[in-house]
Amino acid sequence: MEIIVDESLVRRIVAEEIAQAGTDIDRLGPIAAYEISRRRHDARLSAAPDAHTLACKNGCYWCCYFTVDVRAVEVFGILDFMQRELNADEQSRVLREIAANSALLRGLDDLERIRHNVKCPFLAAGRCTIYEARPQTCRNYHATDASGCRASYEHPENLEIDPEFAPLVYQTGGAHVDAFCSVLQERGYDVRAYELSTALAAALAQPESRARFEAKQPPFAELPGSEVPPEFLD
Repeated sequence: MEIIVDESLVRRIVAEEIAQAGTDIDRLGPIAAYEISRRRHDARLSAAPDAHTLACKNGCYWCCYFTVDVRAVEVFGILDFMQRELNADEQSRVLREIAANSALLRGLDDLERIRHNVKCPFLAAGRCTIYEARPQTCRNYHATDASGCRASYEHPENLEIDPEFAPLVYQTGGAHVDAFCSVLQERGYDVRAYELSTALAAALAQPESRARFEAKQPPFAELPGSEVPPEFLD
């Protein structure tokens, strides 16, 4: 998808988020700062001038079968939310699906993962059970025509399908994530991307991973991450 970048919008969001994220990370630590940043992220997406064009709605979950990348700070935020908000039965179901997904996906490369439909462990009865804590990738996935999402779901092997997105929502979300992650990286924290289920499984199997992350060390032993170049930072 080709877009014309609204440089004024992007610069404003980047400057505001860098300033606020830096203050929050220094005062509260990276994980608590990220949880606060999620609320700013949602508010910015809702305020984007073309937010009204989005087709996303309750009961539409084609994208909940697509591959999702997360950063370590998101993994620990999701696990905290699970413990606070999900009951024991739901947590058990989620843990089983995390383990199954991780076993399936761990041996696949990025291209192979994209070509597989794998149900998100947090999808239940047609809704996201961690919507408030959903990954940044999910927050930034907004289509103006759900038929493209459905086509991608029905034909995951076809990488030529390109759902239509709202340009200003897309830029708003991307600028926010780039800015927050740039501050994390400047502070020395890991900002590599990991596949959702394998990262969650690693964090659950390695209780020390959170302490390693907070100590600015690689958090997940034997789980390689991918460097993600920023899209909206100079």
